[in-house]
Amino acid sequence: MGWIILAIVVILVIAVIVIYNSLVSKRQNVKNAWSQIDVQLQRRFDLIPNLIETVKGYMTHEKDVLEKVTSLRSSWAEANTVAEKSALDNELSSALKTILAVSENYPDLKANQSFADLQEELRTTENKISFSRQFYNDTVTIYNTKLETFPSNVIASMFGFKEESLFEAESDEARKNVKVDFNQK
Repeated sequence: MGWIILAIVVILVIAVIVIYNSLVSKRQNVKNAWSQIDVQLQRRFDLIPNLIETVKGYMTHEKDVLEKVTSLRSSWAEANTVAEKSALDNELSSALKTILAVSENYPDLKANQSFADLQEELRTTENKISFSRQFYNDTVTIYNTKLETFPSNVIASMFGFKEESLFEAESDEARKNVKVDFNQK
């Protein structure tokens, strides 16, 4: 009888270890996925000064958009959480869309090779950011599901594992297309 109890205890200890290690692995995957978003967002922020310098001379009437992009870029260093960075990312995406849409009104700017190169770099980076967001959300969903399913939910609560936030648009406004009105004075 003692061997049976010992075998059950050993099996339970092994199960706890396996589940715990699985939770740690999933949590590390979430951190890695966030890091991939962070890398791509940083790449985009590194491109912004070049974009602004290229566009500045052409877009004198859109000074407020350029200042907003510069301000958002500065705010990036102060953001620490997924929610803060997500909000900044949404605002910046909207501002960059506006710059690219407004550029259509400036034929000389569109013909500028530096602007064309920067536009392509931003387009590529935006695609990578989009993919990274999707990957992050998939990874968070897997992790959060693991936290809620039995028996891993018991182990997760014992060891203090916490649910992670998804990367999402902060508002209905961020989900809309950018409206550019050239008739404003």
